[in-house]
Amino acid sequence: MNLPKRYSLMVVTVFAVTLFFGCESNFKEVQKINFSEFVPASDADTINIKYTDSGRITGVLISPKMLDYANLDFPFTEFPKGIDVTLYDKKQKRTFIKGNYAVSYKNTGIIDLIGKVKITSEAGQVLETEQLYFDQKNEWFYTERKFKLTDAKGISHGQGIDFSKDFKVINSQRISGEIESDEE
Repeated sequence: MNLPKRYSLMVVTVFAVTLFFGCESNFKEVQKINFSEFVPASDADTINIKYTDSGRITGVLISPKMLDYANLDFPFTEFPKGIDVTLYDKKQKRTFIKGNYAVSYKNTGIIDLIGKVKITSEAGQVLETEQLYFDQKNEWFYTERKFKLTDAKGISHGQGIDFSKDFKVINSQRISGEIESDEE
């Protein structure tokens, strides 16, 4: 059978379109088979969690939204609308932590705070940065991001800092600013 070139082109085009949409449908079916849902095991609104040790409050976490992904191989808890945390030391001195977003990784005990992170000690020291990690086990904060540290000695800026929860030990990198020194 000898078809004119115009009809041959139309038949080839129809065949190609049919083949394309046929494969697309099968591809989507294969995707559905291999798809595992990434949904939280639990979801909570307006939370207020108190952490205790031997009857003593060690921390209070307040957040408008919590998503718990405990059902995953690497479980974590997400706070997509931010957190407001108060930590207490053994003498009940407080450290206040705020961040626009946070993720707490259960296996490592690391909390990743993101977005306008601000930590204030009861003594008046304030650290501000865009991202900060907190190692709960060692009660240690650290970041490689730019930061601003304000205390009674002055204001310093830098990039990269790590410090204890009570601000008694501070290791900073690449700092600038005016700071009073105890050394003569």
